[in-house]
Amino acid sequence: MANYADAQELAALRSLSASIGRDPHLTQAAGGNTSLKAGDTLWIKASGTWLKNALAEDIMVPVAIAPLLRAVQQRDPAADKPQGFAIEALNTRRLRPSIETTVHALMPQRVVLHVHCVDTISLAVQADCEAQIAKRLDGLEWAYVPYRRPGLPLAQGIAERLRPGVDMLILANHGLVVAAETVAGAEALLRRVTGLLARPPREVAEPNLAALTALIGRTGYRLPADVEAHAAAIDQESCRMASGGSLYPDHVIFLGQGSVVARPGEDVRRVTERCDSAPVAILFPGLGVLMRGDASGGADAMQRCLADVTARVDVAAKLNYLTAAENDELINWDAEQYRQKLNAAGS
Repeated sequence: MANYADAQELAALRSLSASIGRDPHLTQAAGGNTSLKAGDTLWIKASGTWLKNALAEDIMVPVAIAPLLRAVQQRDPAADKPQGFAIEALNTRRLRPSIETTVHALMPQRVVLHVHCVDTISLAVQADCEAQIAKRLDGLEWAYVPYRRPGLPLAQGIAERLRPGVDMLILANHGLVVAAETVAGAEALLRRVTGLLARPPREVAEPNLAALTALIGRTGYRLPADVEAHAAAIDQESCRMASGGSLYPDHVIFLGQGSVVARPGEDVRRVTERCDSAPVAILFPGLGVLMRGDASGGADAMQRCLADVTARVDVAAKLNYLTAAENDELINWDAEQYRQKLNAAGS
């Protein structure tokens, strides 16, 4: 680190990162990232690592800020591979920086927190998101960024909307970014904004575990890790929203495109025959959710996230789903294939 004060701030950031990572309403699985600028170096969470492990593992990667920003300004495709800007002499674990490193580099503040807050996402998938946010964040300095694929496209979208004084971003179909000069300031802003954006979930009945267990049989499927995940199938409105397609990138990465909803009378075998594959998750309306036996921890976390997000969306709202082209570019993206590889290995 450049000096003792920077080292202290990085220690504080790691502690805050672990706290954020333990809260499924703020971030899920390997999603979300945090950073600290120390002189000419940006310390940022590594791709594929989990924020909740920030104290137990060395998950921060040093990146050279100036050349990365030049690449963004020049629309250089190299900016889409931030590992090329990592300071290898300090990167002892040889980890890749987050694909969203460019987001953090563009924000002028020293500390940047990017979270996949379920309250924020529930607003960010609505067609009236900007108007809804404006009412809730009146008087604060924020910017709305239409959906772009994470990486260089998102960085360019942010650069187009960023203006002096802005210390928070609402990323359509994605999440929230807050920034401040200190870790304490960033934490305070995060708590303030998430409080202003919070809205209660709809209440749902308990899952029908007996019926789900009967459906499992010898199929190789299992119950989700979190009982909260079942709400996406039990709540009629949530199930309707889920059946419409993919609402945000991490859903596509960990669960595949859209959600598979069982039709009346279908069991697991019939669903897999209809899909010509075994979906990572199957929603059984009114009963609950089943996960494929080999589904990763990231998939479990994202299935719960789907339930938490859709339970907060206005039932009358028009939703913006990712297009087929946007789904495809996520599925076939090298950066996300790398993250999936780490996730499957248990990183």
